[in-house]
Amino acid sequence: MKFIVFALALLGSPLFVVIAALALISFYGVGIDLSAVVIEMSRLADTPLLLSLPLFIFAGSLLSESNTPQRLLKLSQGFLGWLPGGLAVVSLLVCAIFTAFTGASGVTIFAVGGILFPALLKDNYPERFSLGLITSSGSLGLLFPPSLPLILYGVISGARIDQLFLAGILPGLIMLLLLAGYCIRQGREVKKTPAPASRRELVAILREVVWELPLPIVVLGGIYGGFLVVGEAAAVTALYVLVVEVFIYKDISLKQLPKIMVQSMVLFGGILVVLAASMASTNFLIDQEVPQRLFEWIREYITNKYTFLMVLNIFLLLVGALLDIFSALVLVVPLIVPIAQAYDVDLIHLGIIFLTNLQIGYCTPPVGLNLFLASYRFERPIAELYRATLPFVGLLLITLLIITYFPLLSLFLVELFITG
Repeated sequence: MKFIVFALALLGSPLFVVIAALALISFYGVGIDLSAVVIEMSRLADTPLLLSLPLFIFAGSLLSESNTPQRLLKLSQGFLGWLPGGLAVVSLLVCAIFTAFTGASGVTIFAVGGILFPALLKDNYPERFSLGLITSSGSLGLLFPPSLPLILYGVISGARIDQLFLAGILPGLIMLLLLAGYCIRQGREVKKTPAPASRRELVAILREVVWELPLPIVVLGGIYGGFLVVGEAAAVTALYVLVVEVFIYKDISLKQLPKIMVQSMVLFGGILVVLAASMASTNFLIDQEVPQRLFEWIREYITNKYTFLMVLNIFLLLVGALLDIFSALVLVVPLIVPIAQAYDVDLIHLGIIFLTNLQIGYCTPPVGLNLFLASYRFERPIAELYRATLPFVGLLLITLLIITYFPLLSLFLVELFITG
């Protein structure tokens, strides 16, 4: 029976088919009625927080199809372009903001990278530096709200999504600051530094983006102001983006809307089906006390919480290099959460560690997704991108260590605004 599942995986069957088949075989093997699998899957439909996923995905799809990347670039360059390495710092910020709302690294590399890469070369930045910057920046922003992986981690683990939104802010800023420092250092070697924009130019830029600037306030202000829950904030965000991009900026025509809706719902459908199939397998593992047994085995070799976190980081980096972030979350989170809690690791802190590792995994050889996407987009050999991303991956690994061993960085805002 298990050979069939292995054969399905080798033949390239969809992930949800492999996971669902594994669940069916597992339940059948212990004599449990197979209808239990369907029941476990149906429970997912009763998860209220799941409603926020398709709405945020739709909002992100609208933003990716509009001229938002160009306006964000103009805004950031107007205020920061005069710095040494200003355009590189601008690239980091634009990619982080765009990824936070779209939740997809590939969209950022294709939609924003295509604009930024020629601009960096035009401003005399070395090609290798520019390639490494865009490739590694493609997954920046996954720690910032309303990141889809943050929401998905909350749905799977049971952690509060509003707490996860707060928890990712400081670690994400530390990551950006380290990378920005490296960009400024590199920028000092670039001779071309534009003059600061005039006050009139800055006002003109602000007028151009005036309707998109309130987006973070809509999400965070609505939730933490006590006006909206996460699902309601997602609905308001989707409606706001729809009105702004279709009726105010008119970047998207009414004829394009059905296509964008279909694309966003196909993405959500893929996540939903994989998640539903995984719920059945996860509950089987819990019923059979697999996490407890795994913890008892690990505890024989690892008795220290901090050693466990180091081993967990190595494991998650490998997972991130081999799987896309959504599949990795669905498959790994249910297994690791009970083990981490047994080591007294906070569930919110664990989520930030998870996403930081998976973000780095996007740029990690041999099969980091960003490397292949950038290779295809910029028509460069994959080996060249390996070398180009090394300095950025090194800085991201330093950030990971800081996040892992200073949990207050993830929990400070949570304790200040929610539990304090």
